[in-house]
Amino acid sequence: MSADISTIRTAEFVSPKHPDKLCDQISDAILDACLEVDPDSRVAIETAGGHGKLFLTGEVTTHAEPDYVRIVTDIAGDIELVTAISQQSPEIAHGVDHGGAGDQGVMIGYATSETPQLLPLEYVLAQQLNQALYQRWSHDGKTQITLDRSGAMSAAVASFQHAPGDKLSAAVRDWLGKQQLAGVAESLQIHANPAGDWDIGGFEADAGLTGRKLVVDNYGPQIPIGGGCFSGKDPSKVDRSAAYMARKIAVDYLKSEQADEVLVRLAYAIGYNQPVEATATIDGLQQNVSGYELSPNGIIEFLDLKRPIYRQTARSGHFTNSDFIWNQPAPVA
Repeated sequence: MSADISTIRTAEFVSPKHPDKLCDQISDAILDACLEVDPDSRVAIETAGGHGKLFLTGEVTTHAEPDYVRIVTDIAGDIELVTAISQQSPEIAHGVDHGGAGDQGVMIGYATSETPQLLPLEYVLAQQLNQALYQRWSHDGKTQITLDRSGAMSAAVASFQHAPGDKLSAAVRDWLGKQQLAGVAESLQIHANPAGDWDIGGFEADAGLTGRKLVVDNYGPQIPIGGGCFSGKDPSKVDRSAAYMARKIAVDYLKSEQADEVLVRLAYAIGYNQPVEATATIDGLQQNVSGYELSPNGIIEFLDLKRPIYRQTARSGHFTNSDFIWNQPAPVA
């Protein structure tokens, strides 16, 4: 874990028009369309796209009739669509129908006191810089922030489609002058479109795939991740719901214990409704998690997850939005 500011730390973030994020949004928009009609939908949709074609595959069991063409066109524009979608395997469905986890897996939750968002500083800065630049250039783009050992920003990297390098560099400097979370090192390096200005982006420049931005979707590269992606999965999949619950537990413990850093691990076995591990490491000391209902159904009910809220997480981050209950600490008595 990484609250120690004596280390050099780097994190990146990508814009909603990045090809991987387009795929995440398509998968989650399909999930939202299903949940809007049928809250008990079982969805596991994977999207792969690029260079004029988009492929949807996975499993959908629902009373809804999602308009795949409309959803894809709304997000990705005019593109050739190929689908290979079936219903959920009855053998997997059996375990879930009885309240068990739909798969094995390890989920990580994390919280740190170093930012108001309870997220790593370098990650928050990369996300905020990306958001600021995307408001001006609403295209494919990536940002990256490096902190030196004092916690000051020592490098800022920004690559944005249709953004002239001089204007992009000026926008980065403007953002640096306004943000208040970290200082700026005297030796700060700004790399604005370091490979040159570019106008070909998104699916025209590169292929995208659901779940390929796992570290961006979690907490940045300093924090371990469980491995499963979130987008395109309904909340019966603990890859998603238990990851959100682990974050909720982490932010609760951070506040209740007045800690600097908390890392939560939840691990499940397919078909079983309770985790095989539920631990919280609070400022370096591990203890068992207690006081939470950690069955898949209990998590879904507690976090109110059978709602069409998921494309929003794919666009702007799963743990950066304070409107979601899993990012809100419980009141301390």
